[in-house]
Amino acid sequence: MNQIIVKTIGKLVNTFCYIAPYQAAKMAVNIFSTPRKGQLLTEENQYLKSAKQNTLNYEGINIQTYQWPGSQKTILLVHGWESNTYRWKDLIELLKVENYNIVSIDAPGHGNSGHKTFNAVLYSECINLAASTFKPNIIIGHSIGGTASALATHNYKLPIEKLILLGAPSNFDEVIENYVKIMGYNKKVVTAMNDYFLKHFGKLPSFYAIENFSENLLPQGLIIHDKKDRIISYRDALQISKHYNNAKLVKTKGFGHGLKNEIVYNHILEFLNT
Repeated sequence: MNQIIVKTIGKLVNTFCYIAPYQAAKMAVNIFSTPRKGQLLTEENQYLKSAKQNTLNYEGINIQTYQWPGSQKTILLVHGWESNTYRWKDLIELLKVENYNIVSIDAPGHGNSGHKTFNAVLYSECINLAASTFKPNIIIGHSIGGTASALATHNYKLPIEKLILLGAPSNFDEVIENYVKIMGYNKKVVTAMNDYFLKHFGKLPSFYAIENFSENLLPQGLIIHDKKDRIISYRDALQISKHYNNAKLVKTKGFGHGLKNEIVYNHILEFLNT
């Protein structure tokens, strides 16, 4: 979405909020929760045919899963916003060499999963369903998929041994704040959005911060974050590290938010093998 369209939508929501604040907030939250991309291309689908595929159902939402069977421990891969399972291709190939039992899911509204909208709380519930089904020993989550994995681990006390967070935000409040800045929403819209979150989720976005759900993060953790990440600040990694006592922080430079690099993969493999 180009900047002119973004700012135009932002101004319309700002104006509409003076007339109908609840409806304006609903519109703003729906825009935020609707992925603009993340669907699979033909060549991506072709690669994923190499996996054993299965569909889980969570409250009427079809959640697509992929499995590359192996005799070693089970790893669950959890992608981020506007992405899909294919983003793990290079890491999957490395894990296959180590004979790990690899499982991955497409988030609601992403890849081959159903639903039109997405939020991290819903994602955490789907992660819990996948964990209940496949019994992973390890979860690797990228970006918001990492935070949703940590939230699922906390809420459902998932019995995993290791948790790897790649470029993960430390709180959802900052994610919302970035969205508000991009759209140019005024304070009235922000207030209306907070009221909407309270009504539908029972919590403000600020509740979903690492300090509020670090107590049950018992698995051995690895946090990898790039110093030059322009999507999620490196400060988030420092915040996660501060509250996740059983985790090691690895700082990279030059790999961006995607962290798709041999050096990153080597850090992951070394952590898995210790």
